[in-house]
Amino acid sequence: MTTHDDNQPGRARVADSPELLAYYDELAKLDAGALWTVANDIEPWYPQPKSVPVLWRYQELRPLVHKALPLVTADDAGRRVVMLVNPGRTELSAAVGLLYTGLQIMGPGEAMTAHRHQAAALRFVHEGHGAWTIIDGQKLKVGPGDFAITPNGTWHEHGNESADAPVIWQDGLDIPLVNALDAGFYQVHPELHQVPGKVINSSVLSYGTNLLPYGMEKWTRPYSPVFGFPWEPTYQALLNLAKAVEGSPYDGVIMEYTNPLTGGPVMPTMGAHIQLLRPGQATQAHRHTGSVVYTAAKGRGVSVIAGRRFEWQQGDMFCVPSWAWHEHANLDQSEDACLFSFNDFPVMRSLSFYREEAHADNDGHQPVQPGDQ
Repeated sequence: MTTHDDNQPGRARVADSPELLAYYDELAKLDAGALWTVANDIEPWYPQPKSVPVLWRYQELRPLVHKALPLVTADDAGRRVVMLVNPGRTELSAAVGLLYTGLQIMGPGEAMTAHRHQAAALRFVHEGHGAWTIIDGQKLKVGPGDFAITPNGTWHEHGNESADAPVIWQDGLDIPLVNALDAGFYQVHPELHQVPGKVINSSVLSYGTNLLPYGMEKWTRPYSPVFGFPWEPTYQALLNLAKAVEGSPYDGVIMEYTNPLTGGPVMPTMGAHIQLLRPGQATQAHRHTGSVVYTAAKGRGVSVIAGRRFEWQQGDMFCVPSWAWHEHANLDQSEDACLFSFNDFPVMRSLSFYREEAHADNDGHQPVQPGDQ
């Protein structure tokens, strides 16, 4: 069994001396350094995320999100968003790992200007029935529980056509990842707004029935041709799957939002799931590389993350840092609970970094993909 002692052969274990300290000063003057002084920190035995588990309560944040409406105009803010910041990742404005999330509010009749950027984005609607977005000319209408994507590089703009109520949706972006790679770009649309096509929800109408359209121009872009996933058929799909299978011991009845042409994730850098916990169900603990942001889409429950207990109800959001043990339970004995989540798994898998492990105390279950720690 591998031990995690830095004072063993194969690990950096050089003791300081006056001569070495003077040598390090000489190197520093030339913008250089000795690897062995940092090797154990930059090559840890196992992931050491700076992010910590956090629960953001929707009912506490909601009044502050509404408070922004009269304080900041849509034109001045670009997007009126209250971002959720992990205490361990404040320098990146990240919610967990290299993922960003926030709550965006749009007042009745508001419309944001069109823009595009290198970062990919997604939306999960919390409340309101007038929300729309235009993605590369396709207009999409969304309501509570609906999930929508805005792939990187696409022109997009948002608005709320309701006459009397604001819309609040949750944004998820890979901005911290893009910035970590020094790959960020941002453009404002030259006309400030797009001209939408005549058919609303055209991508959902074309690809949303598990049947691929025949005779259309071949889709070659690296993201899903479906831009919206309505709540009602998504929830029904979970109920149908729950009738057919027991589900995952770690996640309950779980499904991935996918690109219907490839079966892969909806976008190259971010994936998304929806899962159902049966009444009273408690999952087993596991961990994996990759960060996850969860949103309680239905019901109430509790999650234990890195040894900390977080009770949640509909609308609440929480995060699971990479390689943190976590498990979930439905606190209701008569109603199911649903969790929406988005993650950076596509990046982890593309780079062959993905790894998953079950907890040793899970009734004798063995690791899915055993690790050393």
